[in-house]
Amino acid sequence: MIKVGLILGIAGACRTDELVNLTVDDIEDVGSSLIVKIPNTKTKIPRIFVVTDVGNMLELFRKYLSLRPPHVKHKRLYCTTKQENPVGKNTMGKIPSVVASYLKLPDVACYTGHCLRRSSATLLADAGVDITTIKRHAGWKSTTVAEGYVENSIENKTKIANQVLVGTTTSAITKTVNVSESNIPSNINFENCTN
Repeated sequence: MIKVGLILGIAGACRTDELVNLTVDDIEDVGSSLIVKIPNTKTKIPRIFVVTDVGNMLELFRKYLSLRPPHVKHKRLYCTTKQENPVGKNTMGKIPSVVASYLKLPDVACYTGHCLRRSSATLLADAGVDITTIKRHAGWKSTTVAEGYVENSIENKTKIANQVLVGTTTSAITKTVNVSESNIPSNINFENCTN
């Protein structure tokens, strides 16, 4: 359950209650991927996301589904093994702290159910995905809210530094910034720049 919750939570930027309320009917296995529908969202806008078979994720999902007792009376995806009751919001919300504990990360109590949603947004931003796509994927209406979920990771900061320092030519810098000889540090060579 923890692995499937982690996979679906990060792949779909899911809120804890969206994971809790997922039913077996909301997920369609099309062979090479899963099509997951989130019909009830906080913003009242249904979302769909896809899980592809990276790292045997589909196999893990299928194995979890095969362990579901056939006589369970509810349709919710996550259920307890012993009582066959649906898993609640508190149990689902503890998945990130369980994973953090397993990975021996510090401050495991800080890893809440919302970490899955935040991690999804940060991973997308680190991969270079634009904010509009991130908003659409997670179902955010506001750019400010979406940007608030993107963690300031070292990887993202490194990409920005490379774009600024390597991706921008010195001639482009001199065209956009008024540079005079008197304020150029002596260790910077601007000989080939055009004004």
